[in-house]
Amino acid sequence: MSELALTLLRFGFLLLLWLFVLLVVSALRRDLAAPSSAPVATTGTATTREPKSRKRRAKDTARKLVVVEGSLAGTVLPLGTSPVTLGRAADCTLVLDDDYASSHHSRLYPHEGTWVLEDLGSTNGTWIDRTRVTGPTVLAMGQPLRIGRTVFELRA
Repeated sequence: MSELALTLLRFGFLLLLWLFVLLVVSALRRDLAAPSSAPVATTGTATTREPKSRKRRAKDTARKLVVVEGSLAGTVLPLGTSPVTLGRAADCTLVLDDDYASSHHSRLYPHEGTWVLEDLGSTNGTWIDRTRVTGPTVLAMGQPLRIGRTVFELRA
């Protein structure tokens, strides 16, 4: 085989290798991006106030966070008055064994008788139903909260 043919073969292989790398990067980017049809949660939902004359009944208040799907399915976390941090870091309240969760993914905290969910700048986002959370959002009981492959629900 001549030197010219060998050099052309090397450049062709190098070109195919770079093409493969670019295809992998574009596929990863497409998978990590939020779907364009996904609605975005508004940030004003956490600041809406109830009239003080209306009191929440004790049975309407969420008392536990239940893992419905994922590697920790069946785990029940009792809720009190302190915030709950969800993520992969060891200092989180609930440590997730999920590759799609960030180290400090999101925070759930009580506010005027409700629980408010806040995304902490995670890579893959925090989702309530099919809505991406972009700011503090009230989480109702029974609504599915998804972080990566893990799904949670607030229950009484």
